[in-house]
Amino acid sequence: HFQLAESGGGSVQAGGSLKLSCVASGYTDSSYCMAWFRQAPGKEREGVATIGSDGPSYADSVKGRFTISKDNAKNTLYLQMNSLKPEDTAMYYCAAEFQYRCTWSADWYRYWGQGTQVTVSS
Repeated sequence: HFQLAESGGGSVQAGGSLKLSCVASGYTDSSYCMAWFRQAPGKEREGVATIGSDGPSYADSVKGRFTISKDNAKNTLYLQMNSLKPEDTAMYYCAAEFQYRCTWSADWYRYWGQGTQVTVSS
């Protein structure tokens, strides 16, 4: 039974940093797409970053500030978030799908974590 569990959210001031983690369990093969999405109150879930066979990809709103990485030995996905802005405030979700290449469509991903809250104050 494949599961994802996020951690690392919290409250920071604008300009600060946070590092999110997502541990995958129940499947030892690391060849699948993983991604970070976020959802702010009243808004649709949006893709933040993906990492698949063709490497990392980022939403324009976070390019140069966020870094997605994956430790296959630990089955863990990370999101290093620097220079945080109030508009980054949202629930952040880890997602995965057993395909080599990722997409930006939330509907494409079958596996989701429970989410971790990130709050950035001005």
